[in-house]
Amino acid sequence: MELHYSSARRVAIAFLAGVPLFATHVFAQSYPSKPIRFVVPFTPGGSQDVIARLFAQRLAERLGQQVVVDNRGGAAGLIAAEMVAHAPQDGYTIFLVTGGPISLAPALHAKLAYDPLKDFVYVTQLVDTPMALIVTPALPAKSVAELIALAKSKPLNYASTGNGTISHLTMEALKHATGINVTHVPYKGAAPAFIDMLSGQVSLMFTSTASAVPYTSSGKLRMLAVASRKRSPSLPETPTLIEAGIRDFESTVWVGVAATGGTPQPIVKKLHDEFVRALAAPDLKEKLAALGADPVGSTPDEFAALVRKDIARWAKVVKASGVHLD
Repeated sequence: MELHYSSARRVAIAFLAGVPLFATHVFAQSYPSKPIRFVVPFTPGGSQDVIARLFAQRLAERLGQQVVVDNRGGAAGLIAAEMVAHAPQDGYTIFLVTGGPISLAPALHAKLAYDPLKDFVYVTQLVDTPMALIVTPALPAKSVAELIALAKSKPLNYASTGNGTISHLTMEALKHATGINVTHVPYKGAAPAFIDMLSGQVSLMFTSTASAVPYTSSGKLRMLAVASRKRSPSLPETPTLIEAGIRDFESTVWVGVAATGGTPQPIVKKLHDEFVRALAAPDLKEKLAALGADPVGSTPDEFAALVRKDIARWAKVVKASGVHLD
């Protein structure tokens, strides 16, 4: 009788232990059963917002549920990141994630309301957008070498999209690598920076190719180089800074998708598969190329590895520059 009781008890314990796994599997099968909120850490109209909306439309068609783009700009992406980090772990809040609140923030802020490595699960890297070194046409520099020589011979001002942004820190990295001494003029975003670039108030800037192409393709500004390891497929004629002789110089704006840490793995996989499937569509690739964005479509593990590498890399840049925001 005791043997029978113990056996039954063991069966019951084993069954109960498997209930959470079974429930997660059933939940993932029914996912999504309601609209998904796609949090974007930028105001509407920018290139990253456009990218989010392109994918939201494709995802909604595939999943049969609305994918609502929720723009939460401000504080260099920290507001949006905190919101997603503390959202329910059910896959109904996803994040258009970029390096600002993930890779740069840990080095720039003494305290964050979230942990970039623990509070998110990284679904896939969607695109890689190199930073571009652009100058005003009035500046007599047609190459990186000519710009460096000019910046060593006379004072120049450079624009950035704000203190502690990738635009700012990439130029600080260039200063450190080349010994040039250009003066920082921070702006509250790309739009006002471009206004002063176009009027000649500032001479050069690092910005994403997605932001630069509309101005450089029209001849209003000049692109000297991109900061990717290899030439961008969307800008094959533009040399890299490494080709220009600046060893190992790399700075790109990656854009991907993350969910709240603890989101069930089957849901993460489903999201990954749908985003990568959308990324494979030829017409979507064309639209991304028009934005200067190169498609990637990484695995979750590959994306997480990129994030870890990026955090370590920017920590070194910030330490060398001495920039801190608090």
